[in-house]
Amino acid sequence: MRAGGGAARGALAVALLRRCLLLGPLGMRPAGGQEGDGCGHTLLTPHSGTLSSKNYPGTYPNHTACRWRLRAPPDTSLLLAFGDVDLEPSESCAHSSLLLADPQAGTTYGPFCRNAVPTTPLLVTNSSAVTVLFNSTSHRSGRGLLLSYATSQHPDLVSCLVRGTHYTQEHVSVYCPAGCKDIDGDIWGNPSQGYRDTSVLCKAAVHAGVIADELGGQVTLAREKGITLYESAFANGLHSKRGSLSEKRLIFHKACGDVLEVAAFNASSWWLEVDALGQDRAWVAERAALGTAGHSWAAEPGSDSAWLELDLGARRNVTGIITKGSSEQYDYYVTSYRVSSSRDGKNWRPYRGSSGQEDKVFEGNADSYGEVSNAFIPPIVARYIRVTPQSWHQRVALKVALVGCQPARVRAPRPYVPSVPKEVPVPTSRPASHTPIPGVALDPEKAGSTLLVMLLIGGFVLLCSSLLLLAFLCRRKRKPAAELSCGITKGYPKLESSPVCSLQSLPPPGSALASFPTAAVPGDLSQTHSPEYAEPDLVQLTPSSQTGPSTFKPLLDEGYTLPLVMSHYDVPGKYHEYAEPLPPEPEYATPFSEPDGTRGITGLPCTPLVRYDAPTPRPGDRGTERTAGGIPSPEGAQLGDCPLSHVYHEAL
Repeated sequence: MRAGGGAARGALAVALLRRCLLLGPLGMRPAGGQEGDGCGHTLLTPHSGTLSSKNYPGTYPNHTACRWRLRAPPDTSLLLAFGDVDLEPSESCAHSSLLLADPQAGTTYGPFCRNAVPTTPLLVTNSSAVTVLFNSTSHRSGRGLLLSYATSQHPDLVSCLVRGTHYTQEHVSVYCPAGCKDIDGDIWGNPSQGYRDTSVLCKAAVHAGVIADELGGQVTLAREKGITLYESAFANGLHSKRGSLSEKRLIFHKACGDVLEVAAFNASSWWLEVDALGQDRAWVAERAALGTAGHSWAAEPGSDSAWLELDLGARRNVTGIITKGSSEQYDYYVTSYRVSSSRDGKNWRPYRGSSGQEDKVFEGNADSYGEVSNAFIPPIVARYIRVTPQSWHQRVALKVALVGCQPARVRAPRPYVPSVPKEVPVPTSRPASHTPIPGVALDPEKAGSTLLVMLLIGGFVLLCSSLLLLAFLCRRKRKPAAELSCGITKGYPKLESSPVCSLQSLPPPGSALASFPTAAVPGDLSQTHSPEYAEPDLVQLTPSSQTGPSTFKPLLDEGYTLPLVMSHYDVPGKYHEYAEPLPPEPEYATPFSEPDGTRGITGLPCTPLVRYDAPTPRPGDRGTERTAGGIPSPEGAQLGDCPLSHVYHEAL
């Protein structure tokens, strides 16, 4: 593929650039690396890397040039991600330009500048070696260029400038190139809280300890709901900022990141302090635990080769370390240190990181109260970890915690042993057929016990269901009598509730059935009847008349009406609404009380009459009539002026 301007001047410029690139004074044969005075931040590895122009993202200088030679492992090709190409525009990019070339195949890509930018952010080449040439002349503006690369094994390569806001899906997996740590870009948050989604993604991954900046690597993260405040932290050589609320936050997936338990602490020495009051304060090794309140471990003054040793009790996979100073009260802390490990506590091996060439020096604390994290990539597999301070502030004082997990057990593959076919015996009898249950595999030897357990469970469930049904039916039969047709008319005596309303249990005591009170003692005839029975009210029309109950059923034309509700007399026994005289009472019904006056002859005053019992008139006798008070009167006599009438109404 050949890209360039269409005019003759553009073709000439391309030819000159190719000549400078391939046959220029900087070398005839690309051997890898960078050359020139226009090179900026550069980190080149066999699998990935990052390069930029000088002063990026500031204005690149005039009359500069830089050449980068990129080479991938054999049988692979290179992928290039354009992070930023901001070169001053000119015709055919003659003043400032970026040109990519394959020396082996003679293929070029470009030139590129502000008015001729790459069409895609990712360029796929078919070569394992590419030369990048940056050239500048006199210009006024332009940030320069930022370019990343990786092998064809990582098609999800991204630039160092990609942020979390560039994605919309909840789960993201990308490949970050090496060298993004020192590229300009802000991050907000820390490994425990997560990071603001506006943070630069690959730089935040280095801060979280997911990848090493000198290697790069695959990053898996989740975009979750944002939080109100993101705290700043210093980790893996990067400072994060304190950030405010965001819609989403970035949570990096780290499988082995638990705080490990320390079985014992050991140190080269410890400090016994005597304060101004003469009190002793021991800065022993046991106080080096990160969660310890108060002062920390401190080495004896004047010790230049102090060290702190942590015994994990068993072999562990250690992926990181967290350090802290003495405390807020004492301004002692370690600014840099080395780490070594041992499996037996005798033979120690220094940690050299991913390069493997020299001992790695970790950045420590900048104050006595903050926590600083550093990741071990690759991790350390050991039981004993030793921390050796290299520089410190005022005094060697330290609190430490290790992060990791138990080592994964990898079983060695068993050697292949060819199986010898065995002779299968021919059964003499036909085995009993079993109906297979879909999804259930039963052992023939345990089938009997399994079936018994299933039958017992089924019988228990059936028994419980029967008991619940029986209890429900018994409860329905025990409904109170008030819900049946055994209601009581208002104003009548109240009967006790019975569970079952039957014909045999209906007849109450005689005092409850009688519509009139029992006979009172002579001389107490004016006493009112029992209050348990609501008699109809007796209304007297004249002052001389007196009230008195009656045992006779009144006529319907006298104003009596039946109650609206059923009374206790309206039952299957067909009892009388008014009770008959009880035997062995006299044949004649004697009222309990009579009015003082009787009906007289018209014009005569009402005078009290003597009460007496008289026989009931015979059917054929019409000579006399009985008055309302039981006094005979001549036939045809007229009623007097003091009539007595009963007015019946509904019970109250």
